[in-house]
Amino acid sequence: MKLYPIEAGNFKLDGGAMFGVVPKVIWNKTNPADANNLIDIAARCLLIENGNRLILIDTGMGNKQSEKFFSYYSLWGTHSLDKSLAKYGFHRDDVTDVFMTHLHFDHCGGSVNWNKDKTGYEVAFKNAKFWTNENHWEWATKPNSREKASFLHENIIPMQESGQLNFIKRAEGDYGISEELGFGIFYADGHTEKQMIPHIQYQDKTIVFCGDLLATAGHIPIPYVMGYDTRPLLTLDEKTKFMNAAAENNYYLMLEHDAHNEIITVEKTDKGVRLKEVFRCEDILI
Repeated sequence: MKLYPIEAGNFKLDGGAMFGVVPKVIWNKTNPADANNLIDIAARCLLIENGNRLILIDTGMGNKQSEKFFSYYSLWGTHSLDKSLAKYGFHRDDVTDVFMTHLHFDHCGGSVNWNKDKTGYEVAFKNAKFWTNENHWEWATKPNSREKASFLHENIIPMQESGQLNFIKRAEGDYGISEELGFGIFYADGHTEKQMIPHIQYQDKTIVFCGDLLATAGHIPIPYVMGYDTRPLLTLDEKTKFMNAAAENNYYLMLEHDAHNEIITVEKTDKGVRLKEVFRCEDILI
């Protein structure tokens, strides 16, 4: 097995929204804001090469939305999904499976492109199976009014129409092993219904792709919960369980949205679980 970081692009989000009730004077120390109160955000994905399988976890925001849409997110940097795949000798047509932690636009937008003449949409990975779970699919295709702006029809429905959509068989409880893809999954409901957090056994390490359960290193303290979470009190419980396990088992936490800290470990202290070490992806994965 080999693991590769796939940088799908960088953007910015409002720091207050990213940290909820935490005062700016606190979160600004770890995630400094610009003059518009925006903080740096990454769309860092993960590619798993395992035998004849090439599994991509999340696909970033994509590039099919309007100029007005992208103006809300202040895109920056030169990363793209295709360039990042090519860096390791791959093309999107090589991908056999696309696993989506959840179907918010910044996690699955790159799964669907415009068709050639821009009259409609087509899946961006023509040879891949697309993986979500039934509970989350139902949640995303019949969205509540709060999340409706994050679940975009054009990002989601073409996967079903292509015939390439598949559902993970979910075990009882909040953790199970995916027989389909060969890694563990922690199911979390605080951010959105049945977000899936992959746990990958790699050499002698457990690599956890954190999705929106832990957006950045600045979110390590348990009460630091995003304003985007639909059930913030549930996130507190899920984070407590997850962060304690991460500290006790020395998980390597790959941060999807932290533009400056790629992989971290955490430890228990008198103040709770806190940052232990920071690594570059290349130091751990390749």
